[in-house]
Amino acid sequence: MDLAELHVFMTVATERSFSRAAERLLRTQPAVSQSIKKLEGKLDERLFDRSAKGGRLTEAGELLLDYAQRLTQLKEEAEGAVRELQQLRRGRVSIGANEGAVHTLLPAIERFRKDYPHAQVEVRRVSARQIPQLILSRSIDFGVLTFQPRERGLLTVPLGEDELVMLTHPKHPLSKRPKISMEEFGQQTVIAHNEASPARERVLRLYEQSHTSINIQIDLPSIDGIKRAVEMNLGVALLPKRCALTEIARGQLVAIKVPPLRLARQVQLVYRREGEMSHAAEAFLQSAQQRPSTNTL
Repeated sequence: MDLAELHVFMTVATERSFSRAAERLLRTQPAVSQSIKKLEGKLDERLFDRSAKGGRLTEAGELLLDYAQRLTQLKEEAEGAVRELQQLRRGRVSIGANEGAVHTLLPAIERFRKDYPHAQVEVRRVSARQIPQLILSRSIDFGVLTFQPRERGLLTVPLGEDELVMLTHPKHPLSKRPKISMEEFGQQTVIAHNEASPARERVLRLYEQSHTSINIQIDLPSIDGIKRAVEMNLGVALLPKRCALTEIARGQLVAIKVPPLRLARQVQLVYRREGEMSHAAEAFLQSAQQRPSTNTL
């Protein structure tokens, strides 16, 4: 007894007619009748009462129909599960993040890629303000933010903590100080990112509120460029500490705290509350939720 024979049997039982079943199966009626006889021979039981009008099932036929329907459902579930696995293996996840947030995202990407090495991850450089609407419009699967989004319909998962620090060259006059004041930082030659961001606006607002100035002399378009400029001792910079952990560990840069400008923040993965996710996106969310307890500064 195989699934093909059961399919013929179920079609006859559903149509309650050998001729209609043959039409539906695109086979001749004798071929359908022969398939049923073969199945009855294997089971040594009559499945249809041929004396009754409409091909009525016998007791054995009713019993077999129940099992045949369950087997068909299992077959469909198995095929669906395999398709889902294939989609996951070949899937793609899109994430929106600004340059400073990417470093906190990398551990989640590493965990995801370890489990699904053939899945693709695309991180788009997007300003923080655009991320909520891009997620809600399904332009991206996830976003990375350092603030709680105001838009309804979004949920968040913590990725890690970060804070702003002053980065200096090891030979800078302030490099031996564990911390400096906001006023001292403002008096330095400051290298800043030329892209607007909530962090930049908060820092400028703090200086405005304290009636002191900040001496921004160099504007650069990337965090890597800013770090290289500081390594060349062209000035100092206020950046998320996670962006420079490697350079700090190597002794190429020194991190100094500026307590009023620390702006400690929780970095969050943001996603839609409602609506179906792709299998790859669901798997990535699970990877993000497995955040190690040591993922702090």
